Amino acid sequence: MSNFFKFDVNSIDGNADLLGSLKGKVVLAVNVASRCGLTPQYTGLEELHEELAKENFAVVGFPCNQFGSQEPGSEQEIQTFCSANYGVTFPMSAKLEVNGSGRHPLYTWLTDPANGHPGDIQWNFEKFLIGRDGRLLRRYAPTTKPRDNGLMHDIADAL
Repeated sequence: MSNFFKFDVNSIDGNADLLGSLKGKVVLAVNVASRCGLTPQYTGLEELHEELAKENFAVVGFPCNQFGSQEPGSEQEIQTFCSANYGVTFPMSAKLEVNGSGRHPLYTWLTDPANGHPGDIQWNFEKFLIGRDGRLLRRYAPTTKPRDNGLMHDIADAL
C-alpha cells in the first residue's frame, strides 16, 4: 500500500476505518502514551487539531505500550485519561505496536525506506506529517514539540 488513508486501523472506541474518515486532510500522526515524560504534548497536539480543523487538518493518536510500558491501560482508560487531563478530541486508534514482529502494517509503511523516513520508532510521541493525498511528507523526533517552528512551517506548506 502506498497511501496512509487506505490502512485498516480501528478507532479507540472500536469503530473500523479510523483513517478513511480523515481522507483529504493533512494529518499529523503521533504514537502516544499516557505515562511518559512527553505526555504533556497532548496539550499542544489538541490545540493544533482545534485551531487548524477548518483548514482540513487533523491530529491522530496511536496509543502504544512498547516504550517503558507507559501506556498500560485499556482503550477506555486511555480515552478517559486523555479527555479528562488534556481535553483531547482528536481521533485515536486502538492500541497498536509500532516496532518489532507485531508492528502494525501502518507503521511498517511509515518506517519503510521507500518512503524516505526509515528506521524504528525511537520513543513515544514520534510524529509523521501526511499530505492530503495520503503520502508521507516528513518525520519528527519525539521531542519535537507541537509548536516547533519547523513542524509549523511544514504544516503550513502542506495546507
